[in-house]
Amino acid sequence: MDRITVENPGQRYISNFIIYDALGEPEIDINKWRLCIDGLVRSKKCYSFDELEKMPHIKYTADFNCVTKWSIKDVVWEGPSLSHLIMDSIPDQKAKWVMFWSADGYSTPVPIEYALSERSLIAIRMNGSYLKKENGYPARPFIPDLYGWKSAKWLILIELIEDYRDGYWEQYGYHEVGRVEAEERFKGFSWKSMRRNSRRSE
Repeated sequence: MDRITVENPGQRYISNFIIYDALGEPEIDINKWRLCIDGLVRSKKCYSFDELEKMPHIKYTADFNCVTKWSIKDVVWEGPSLSHLIMDSIPDQKAKWVMFWSADGYSTPVPIEYALSERSLIAIRMNGSYLKKENGYPARPFIPDLYGWKSAKWLILIELIEDYRDGYWEQYGYHEVGRVEAEERFKGFSWKSMRRNSRRSE
């Protein structure tokens, strides 16, 4: 099995997940639950849990890194490719961000290039078993390069958008992108200045 390694400065390893549910833990009826792709796409689609389960899966080991400086080592993640789901809906070239929406109303944005990474997935299994409810059952995105708050639990909608919008934690000052290696925990770090500098050099 592949192992994805991401440098995680400032983190400490612990044995068990610390459970957060900022807006409360929603009730999920798996027979009615759907994961939808919407926004700036040509073909809006929705998938049942059974459909996600029957798709080809990515499986690898990677750490889970929380922005509050704790990490879980060597978690086994498994699920369909996030990139394939998005590309099947034929994204508009104007789409620059992906907003993840949860059943409890939680939301968080990521740059589309991270959502389209070959190692980004929709996790439906963790460590060989279906996600526990407190860990986001039935599905959550997992992008190993980004902090855990970008891995929205109880995922119901993947919305492609053109312009950046704050999600739940971003409105309180959490970073727009949240790269683990760069310790992008809070806004005002370097992402916007990096983009400004890159535009000047073009």
